[in-house]
Amino acid sequence: MTDVSDEPDLSGNRGFQDVREGVYKATFFAFAAATVLTTAAIFLTLLVDAIEFFRAYSPIAFLTGLNWSPSLEPVSFGVLPLVFGTLVVTATAAVIAIPIGTLTAVYLSEYAAPRTRAILKPLLEILAGVPTVIYGFFALVYVTPVIEFVFPGVSTFNVLSASLMVGIMTIPMVSSISEDAMSAVPDSLRQAGYGMGATKYEVTTDIIVPAATSGIVSSYILAISRAIGETMIVTVAMGMQSAVPTVQTASIFGIGVPFVHPGEVFLNSGQTMTAAMVQIANSDIAGGTLAYRSLFAIGLTLFAITLLMNVVSNIISERYREEY
Repeated sequence: MTDVSDEPDLSGNRGFQDVREGVYKATFFAFAAATVLTTAAIFLTLLVDAIEFFRAYSPIAFLTGLNWSPSLEPVSFGVLPLVFGTLVVTATAAVIAIPIGTLTAVYLSEYAAPRTRAILKPLLEILAGVPTVIYGFFALVYVTPVIEFVFPGVSTFNVLSASLMVGIMTIPMVSSISEDAMSAVPDSLRQAGYGMGATKYEVTTDIIVPAATSGIVSSYILAISRAIGETMIVTVAMGMQSAVPTVQTASIFGIGVPFVHPGEVFLNSGQTMTAAMVQIANSDIAGGTLAYRSLFAIGLTLFAITLLMNVVSNIISERYREEY
């Protein structure tokens, strides 16, 4: 018996090449660390001033209050109207972006010819490169008059026009990531489906889409996270009047059913958390005041929501990831 292995030594003594590879590794690590440190610095900056805010203002009152008035007496810092406005915009945008983006991805991945796909996909992704302030002015100048024609009396700054444009803005994110996930499904699965006599529609809906579920769902959550953090569209087109709609009661078969009138939600002005932060930052509120520190409390709340969405996205991706 001998201790000498029969396997050849392929590593060898590469000399300067090992040094160069070490430099590459250190460089890549430095850039990755810079990303993590930047995120940590943002979080700590928000946390320090938010703690100072919560020392002077009750966290319970902040999270459950129904009135946001940082500059008018009596001051109130209830964040619920801002959260409500943010969720309405996000939900409406999702209703627009998710079906349109998914169907576009299905067409580009499974039905479009290679030449057509090579033209349409870059054109679609141009939407992601348009500055969001342009979307905001487009909503204010063109979309709002159309809404006013359909619903006379709508506010110039309204939730519906801003929500529609946020939805259009996030379509490329859904379509691009979903299309990449579908294109990554091996052709062998497609050929197996066709070999069993399945139609193209059946292969797409029963094989391709389920196999790409992790990527598709991740695109949904990332798009929703993007909509939650959108600033300029809602600042320009939605207005700066935060409010929670009045809950009314309708009698159905003698039973009182609470409801909220859609017109009160979508056709009036509203405010999101990001728009409130812009308003505070651009106002005459002095630094170090309670109103100024509320900006960081909102930012911390928004950071927590976005972080939660990304964690959910990672969990879903790992849960439904397919290995080929």
